[in-house]
Amino acid sequence: MSRILRYGMVGGGLDSFIGSVHRKAINLEGKAQLVAGCFSRSQDKNIAAGAELHLDKERLYSDFETMIEAEVKRLDGIDFVVIVTPNHAHYDACKAFLEAGVDVVCDKPLCVSVEQAYELRDLAKAKDLQFMVTYTYWGNVTARQIRELIADGVIGKIRTVMGEYPQGWLAAEDITNNKQGQWRTNPKLSGATNCLGDIGTHIEHMVSKMTGLRIKRLLAKMDVVVANRTLDDNATVLVEYDNGASGVYWSSQIAIGHDNGFRIRIYGEKGSLHWFQEESEKFQLMKLDGTMQEIHRGHQSMKPAAAKYVRIPSGHAEGIFEAMGNLYLNYIDCLLAKENGTFTETMIDYPTVADGVAGVEYIAACIKSSNNGNIWVDMN
Repeated sequence: MSRILRYGMVGGGLDSFIGSVHRKAINLEGKAQLVAGCFSRSQDKNIAAGAELHLDKERLYSDFETMIEAEVKRLDGIDFVVIVTPNHAHYDACKAFLEAGVDVVCDKPLCVSVEQAYELRDLAKAKDLQFMVTYTYWGNVTARQIRELIADGVIGKIRTVMGEYPQGWLAAEDITNNKQGQWRTNPKLSGATNCLGDIGTHIEHMVSKMTGLRIKRLLAKMDVVVANRTLDDNATVLVEYDNGASGVYWSSQIAIGHDNGFRIRIYGEKGSLHWFQEESEKFQLMKLDGTMQEIHRGHQSMKPAAAKYVRIPSGHAEGIFEAMGNLYLNYIDCLLAKENGTFTETMIDYPTVADGVAGVEYIAACIKSSNNGNIWVDMN
């Protein structure tokens, strides 16, 4: 029987939305236990989080450097770390844990510059460590099924892709009581982008995973719509893929009436596939002859690569916790396999540091395009 792994968390305090999602997602399988953390720069908040999460006070750390120094010396030290800080702090924390030989999970975007992304990728490879970047929605069973159908040639050669991710939560100028909005719109904490980096990268990642296509070049228009704001809150990107297909990616946080409207539509020569995050229990397959099939998670039509992540019967909705939990299920299984000597690279089915690098490269190209008059920019 495999042992229960131990993990620590940097960021993700009691007032953090995403920190709670990570902890609950990991708990779904019971394969890892939170034992240490540096949850906040405020020691009072740090202690409060530790008490709420029932952690030993000795394993509540004022900063991640102290956490590393203490944990690597313990016989029961952490097996991996989860980094859920604002964007600007990802690089330093990831680098420090990698250098200490600790496997890493980090929220997206991976970091705020291409140079940082390359360094983290190379360091993880040199240390032979597992590094997951949590593009949560790739954990959806239906997203995995679409990948399998496209690989099987069900819709033929892809011609065009439409990806959109509209939200309306930052439509107002006054975000005084909106902590999440405050740091995301602050370039010192978020980096050089807000909307495109925060949600636009989900489009880039999901399309690449579903289709296997790579962007050859792109043209971006990143808008600052709301008054007295520095970073983009609306972005439109035209893309051309390596197979000659084209695409349009729209992300927005000022689209009033939308909650979390992440949608992907993929059009091929023989049919199309439509996936919507808010209704991720199902997706639609349309064929050239006019027939339409609605495919639901949890039935026998699911391919084995997708079906292995089904947790409950159809009709009992799975959502964000299950999607992220599926990422952690594969990640933790890879860690355990490395420990017992059965690991192979083919086991990896989570978003890796390479996916994180691709996201940062995408952001950099979009910024270059937008800042230079919306020009076409080649992707390396």
